[in-house]
Amino acid sequence: MRLLKSKSDQELIQMYVSGHESGLEALLNRYKSKIYTSIYMKVKDEYLAEDIFQETFIKIINTLKSGKYNEEGKFLPWAIRIAHNMIVDFFRKAKRAPNIVNADGFDIFEVLEFSDESAESKMLKQQVDVDLKKMIQKLPDDQKEVLIMRHFCDMSFKDIAEITEVSINTALGRMRYALSNLRKMIEGTDLTLQMGYL
Repeated sequence: MRLLKSKSDQELIQMYVSGHESGLEALLNRYKSKIYTSIYMKVKDEYLAEDIFQETFIKIINTLKSGKYNEEGKFLPWAIRIAHNMIVDFFRKAKRAPNIVNADGFDIFEVLEFSDESAESKMLKQQVDVDLKKMIQKLPDDQKEVLIMRHFCDMSFKDIAEITEVSINTALGRMRYALSNLRKMIEGTDLTLQMGYL
């Protein structure tokens, strides 16, 4: 298994396509947390997220087996794009728009760094995280989505633009607006001191 961990996404895909199931298993282990969380943040329902996650991997498997995968070196953005399309399809069928939300217990920002992690420090950090998440929920959906993809999924603005079907400038603009809106919400709260980087 250690040998598989050192292989690139492309090598694991080639292994799987050549008939070695362990290639897909290694890819799944590498990215399942990020893909599942990106789905859950949007649907905010554990069972629905699990269903869409499974549907996403069925589509990934079918695409790989049919030899139609050609996203060299871009497996994660491609997989998240499939998940995104599955979510859009689900909500289109359900006749309601998706609400882009983040999961409880998910840290978009590590906002505080303590040299001494005392119990009080940990409590303060948790409170800041909770307050910040509440503020992020108040952002418009398009800004929230870019923020989550950028900070949780470590995605480039090019990949974010492709998935959300906007230009890179639009994705960058949404990120700027998101950070600007967060900054306005934070001003005048106890978070101001902790959030100097925004």
